[in-house]
Amino acid sequence: MKTRALHRNSKLKTYKSLMRPVVTYGCKAWTLTTRDEQYLKIFECRILTKIFGPVQNEDGSWRIRMNHELNKLIENADIVRFIKRRRIAWLGHVMRMDETRTPKRVGRRIRGRPRKRWIEDVEEDIQRM
Repeated sequence: MKTRALHRNSKLKTYKSLMRPVVTYGCKAWTLTTRDEQYLKIFECRILTKIFGPVQNEDGSWRIRMNHELNKLIENADIVRFIKRRRIAWLGHVMRMDETRTPKRVGRRIRGRPRKRWIEDVEEDIQRM
């Protein structure tokens, strides 16, 4: 990602078509905690920092791009929003399924403090969006 032999657009396409799908494999069934979201954002910012590289200030010194600058460059298409879109799309598939299908029947709770269920997390995402 640091090489100058490839253009930035090629690096971004590589990230979006190869790296992000590997990281988000199975994300449709995830229940994201704030810690998970934070780790995913950190991962993505590190990759984007390497892709876009440093920027030169007016005084001639070089600095690393800030997160809000990276968000402008990728037009707010971050990895957490990608995951939430995929989960909402999966919710549509599950809602259309027959009641006897496995994804409709899964959701058993364990002993102790109840964890947030997948459906509760997706409903929160829908309300926020």
